[in-house]
Amino acid sequence: MSTIVESPARPASPAGGQSLTAPRPLTVALAGNPNAGKTSLFNALTGLRQKVANFPGVTVERKEGVWHLAEGWPPALLTDLPGLYSLEAASPDEQIACEALAGRVAGFAAPDVIVAAVDATNLERNLYLVTQLLDEKVPLVVALTMVDMAERAGVEIDAEALSDALGVPVVAVNARHRRGLDELAHAVVASAGRPVRGASWRLSSAAEREVESMLARGGSTREDVLRELYSDELPADESWREAVLEARRRLAEADPRWWQEVLTARYEWIESVARKAVRGGERGSRPRATERIDAVLTHKVYGFVSLLLVMLVVFQSIFSWAEPLVNLIEGGVAALGGRLRASMSEGPLTDLLVDGVIAGVGGVLVFLPPILLLFFFIAVLEDSGYMSRAAFLLDRLMRGAGLHGKAFMPLLSSFACAIPGIMATRTIENPKDRLATIMIAPFMSCSARMPVYMLMIAAFFADQTVLGVVSVGALLILAMYLLGIAVAVAVAWVLKHTILKAPPPPLVLELPPYRVPSLVNILQTMRSRAWLFVKRAGTIILAISILLWALMAFPRPEGSPAPDAAEGAALQTLRETGVEARGEPIPGTAPIEGEDAERVGEQLRNSYAGRFGRLIEPFIEPLGFDWKIGIGLISSFAARETLVSTLGIVYNTGKEANEESDTLREAIRGARRPDGRPVWTPLVAVSLMVFFVLACQCMSTVAIVRRETNSWRWPLFMVAYMLVLAYAASFVTYQGGRLLGLG
Repeated sequence: MSTIVESPARPASPAGGQSLTAPRPLTVALAGNPNAGKTSLFNALTGLRQKVANFPGVTVERKEGVWHLAEGWPPALLTDLPGLYSLEAASPDEQIACEALAGRVAGFAAPDVIVAAVDATNLERNLYLVTQLLDEKVPLVVALTMVDMAERAGVEIDAEALSDALGVPVVAVNARHRRGLDELAHAVVASAGRPVRGASWRLSSAAEREVESMLARGGSTREDVLRELYSDELPADESWREAVLEARRRLAEADPRWWQEVLTARYEWIESVARKAVRGGERGSRPRATERIDAVLTHKVYGFVSLLLVMLVVFQSIFSWAEPLVNLIEGGVAALGGRLRASMSEGPLTDLLVDGVIAGVGGVLVFLPPILLLFFFIAVLEDSGYMSRAAFLLDRLMRGAGLHGKAFMPLLSSFACAIPGIMATRTIENPKDRLATIMIAPFMSCSARMPVYMLMIAAFFADQTVLGVVSVGALLILAMYLLGIAVAVAVAWVLKHTILKAPPPPLVLELPPYRVPSLVNILQTMRSRAWLFVKRAGTIILAISILLWALMAFPRPEGSPAPDAAEGAALQTLRETGVEARGEPIPGTAPIEGEDAERVGEQLRNSYAGRFGRLIEPFIEPLGFDWKIGIGLISSFAARETLVSTLGIVYNTGKEANEESDTLREAIRGARRPDGRPVWTPLVAVSLMVFFVLACQCMSTVAIVRRETNSWRWPLFMVAYMLVLAYAASFVTYQGGRLLGLG
């Protein structure tokens, strides 16, 4: 088996030829084609020392991390830029990446060194971007990635010969095994501040004469002249515009396809470089194992079956593996609430901490395990290369709905969160295609819906299986995801055939070779998403929980005394069951009778939250919901997962340990209407899940749509039509189920 021949190590300290006068923190930009191993390299170089931010003034996301370089040098600031194939940007993401590389982004420092991630298995295609970066004359280091896959394909790349041909350091790296990372750091330190000779590719003799003529007439640099001569736009200066037009006319007379010369010349030079540095194998060929696997996974029939099986396995695993951890955290939250109540005296502060903070925030945090598992599987599928195959399979379906093929990745991102998914639509060039994708992205079942799904399934469908193998819960989650996808496709078809009518362009998609997922990438994804979820629980959900507790605790009737233990127990029973404790003893307390029981019952109903719930109850009753569920629906329009925390407060699940029911799922199973009928049934649970699939219940999503569309018209339209669809689907689900005798 052939191996990668690594170039000699570069100087490791400022004394080793470094041209900067004194060590200072370097700004390093990491650029490269999509699927070139750039993210894996970034994670390996920065570890946990990274954060996600936006470029100043725009919603384009960037990753920043701290990279420890050579000894004696302060840590560098490493920025992972959006992937791009060339500096001729075709989307907002690529445009920002190009401007950042050129130092034209306000508030973002121009890079001292650019590290170009180059896929060793697709060397010639990746080197096209390198030729453009060489023309920018910014210090450049090439990081040769995917070297292990090149080795398995029998390809030998002489990194030293490639370095000599390019005129910049070339270091072979393997992010998973941390191979070559020290050499890469040394090369960056040695390259900072040094001049770059640029690529030596040349045009035809006629084109070179025109370039020399324009340089003699006042052109600043060869790169500027080439940019103006072959650009789609003409210079603003009138005399210089005439010179450019004359040159273009002469070039067209010499060669009708003169405008392709830059592309042709670059690739001819790239081929000559590859001939010097690459031996063995077939340059650009796909591994045989990849072709054999793709014969099944991209098949027009077997591919779709495989995709459904993958999704089913993912949801089955999430439901099965997360359940013990959910139970453990749920028990811990209940125990914490009980101990806190036992250690504090009765009063509003105790109620706030136990019923508001612990019951509210803790009720959401218990669903962290399934969310972590969801991101684990998403990271595995992305890192293995399977997600590109899923995009290929679904392209025909999306094109049938009028969607652009590039819409798949934003929609896929929306399964984690609609906000990055909507931001990812910037890769779609056509404004109508982009707007249509934005309008349907919230239909994808994001991680915020997972707590709602898990609560309903754990309460009413636990331990139920189909054929004794597949859990009903996994099938229900899969059904909710498929429902969101199906409705999104239908809505997209309507939009693209009415107000956003435009033919979608064909999909050009790269299918990377399959590879073993990187554990570092997976852990980084899980860590970042878990932190975002916990941060959300500790800020937005905490604030909403405190507000909801206050809305449920006040106003108190004028002159009413502070509640004693018996009254508190009666109020708790009312919250749990919906039935007033009229004369019935509560364990450990004396019975409450007459006016006291009536006053306790009226407290929750006449609270601010109760008034809101009863106000909308006539509208939501056809969906199977009562006024307590209505309180949860109102709060969930701020953030979907707050439904769980709201129900935890409504049913007061943070109580003493000696009470019989100490979890939210038990509380909602035991809830009763005044006539004794259960508030919750399996049919009500499914109706609620359907509503949450289709309703737009996230103010952050609305805000980002407003920012991306620069108008309030589209986000308000999105909220309105999704709410109508959610209501109609939930109505059909509940009323149809009742007609069939299911509830």
